[in-house]
Amino acid sequence: MKNRDSYFDNAKFFLIILVVFGHIIRPLIDDSQLIMNVYKFVYTFHMPAFILISGYFAKGYRKKGYVEKIAKKLILPYLIFQGIYSVYYYFIEDQQSIILDPFDPHWSLWFLISLFFWNIFLFGFTKLPAKWALCLAFALGLAVGYFEIISNYLSMSRTFVFFPLFLVGFYLRREHFAIMTKVKSRGIAVFVLLSIFFSYFYLDFDYEWLFGSQPYSQFGDPSIFSAGIRLGFYSLTFITSISFLSLIPKTHAFFTEWGTRTFYVYLLHGFIVQYIRNSEWLEWMRDYQSVTMLIILSIIMTTTLSTTIVKAITQPIIELRASTIQYYVKNFTSKSIQ
Repeated sequence: MKNRDSYFDNAKFFLIILVVFGHIIRPLIDDSQLIMNVYKFVYTFHMPAFILISGYFAKGYRKKGYVEKIAKKLILPYLIFQGIYSVYYYFIEDQQSIILDPFDPHWSLWFLISLFFWNIFLFGFTKLPAKWALCLAFALGLAVGYFEIISNYLSMSRTFVFFPLFLVGFYLRREHFAIMTKVKSRGIAVFVLLSIFFSYFYLDFDYEWLFGSQPYSQFGDPSIFSAGIRLGFYSLTFITSISFLSLIPKTHAFFTEWGTRTFYVYLLHGFIVQYIRNSEWLEWMRDYQSVTMLIILSIIMTTTLSTTIVKAITQPIIELRASTIQYYVKNFTSKSIQ
């Protein structure tokens, strides 16, 4: 932990809570206008902010063995969990057969395959001057919406739509985050976030625009205005993402270490959320519809999945190694000998 920047671990911890929270409240958004607006608000920035941070930490992409490293870190867990989730859905959703398609990401697994592609894209885009690389990334993000063939398959739509955020994160420096977290910046951030949240009670739009996974035809007849709408969402996403990151504490806290294990939470929380969605728990949640209760549930789920014991148990299938459990076995053995 000594060599880590607590700010980014803190940011990842709060963001993964929002990811879990967003997935928990998804079945309830049609029952409550408040929950619908909270859902839209969270989806405006929670994954975009994650993507910005991911881009920031991709600066070593030219190091020897980098591609092999991210392939092992992202593609292998993706394939493993794609298979596990396929079997899991077969049982909890009473499907007639197990659907195994490595090219059609299950649910939240899209992020792993997109993150791999974003890192690969850097080899080409960084050959251009930064401003032209960003212009090209945004142009592609706007253009792909006109091609119906580019959709969720291989997560290609999200890969192109969200790549500009990854690229912006790549070009950011630590001093930029220092400016974001100044007291004055934080005051502005609070005002911006509250203004945007309350504006959602008066703005009516299809929340799937925020997913970046569908072609423009999903929202009506494509036109030049379709790209303009996506450009508007780009602006909204950047403003809210930067505003949220402005509010993140910079010092080490009791939850900072949990922020180092967000990968575990991201891969594992789906089992719990999907179980809830297919059980009587969902009807109980519909009856109460308490945002506070759902936030608490999200925090409990996140912190539980961030524990050392969960890491020790699942590390062999997530990181394909067992260093954590070996560490505790070694310590336990040493203490026993003493």
